Amino acid sequence: MANANGAAGEQQPVRDYLSLSQLLTAERLGSYLHWSGGDLQAAFALYEWNMSASAAVMHTTGMVEVVVRNAMDRALQDMAKARGWSSWFDRAPLDQRGRDDIRKARERATRFGSQPEVHGKVVAELSLGFWRYLAASRYLTALWTPALFRAFPDGPSDKLQEQRQVDHHLKNLLLVRNRAAHHEPIHRRNLLRDLDAAVAVTSWVDPSAGEWVADLSTLRTVINAKPTQPAPAK
Repeated sequence: MANANGAAGEQQPVRDYLSLSQLLTAERLGSYLHWSGGDLQAAFALYEWNMSASAAVMHTTGMVEVVVRNAMDRALQDMAKARGWSSWFDRAPLDQRGRDDIRKARERATRFGSQPEVHGKVVAELSLGFWRYLAASRYLTALWTPALFRAFPDGPSDKLQEQRQVDHHLKNLLLVRNRAAHHEPIHRRNLLRDLDAAVAVTSWVDPSAGEWVADLSTLRTVINAKPTQPAPAK
């Protein structure tokens, strides 16, 4: 049977896991050793799989981020145009956190004023966390109802239900993305549910986007390669 370290029947390298374990903290290996019942080699097999899973999460959420941020930005640009604003960056009713995020993104995009501002570059500097918070209930009447629901034309028909589900999916995807980015354990997480969320939220922007994520994401393959948990010692 294939596992996270190679194809079925492939000779695996012999590693000095005892020495490697000394390079990692007890806290870092703790959940893996608990899963393996203290079997160090099995714990490292899961740890190595977790690294592959984290890479797949980053790849998948990266696709989601690009699709979602561009769709939400278009909706906000349309709102700005309809209201006669020069840019939604300046006029959207954001809280202090949102305004700070915009300011920092503009600074990075212009290299702190040394280059002219390009709208798309500013958008690219705004994190997935920024867009997730725009979908939160705090902006339901200020941004979602007048503009952002249009970013997800194939989502639930009820605006409130759509806002709740988009917020829920983006919140969970941001959580798993952050854990993956910081090399935290995600082996106990339902990653198939995260993949379903990624496909759903991008499909609501456009069905072709959902198909793109579903086809290119490596999460399902990695999930199927997860090592088998050792049987408890008798």
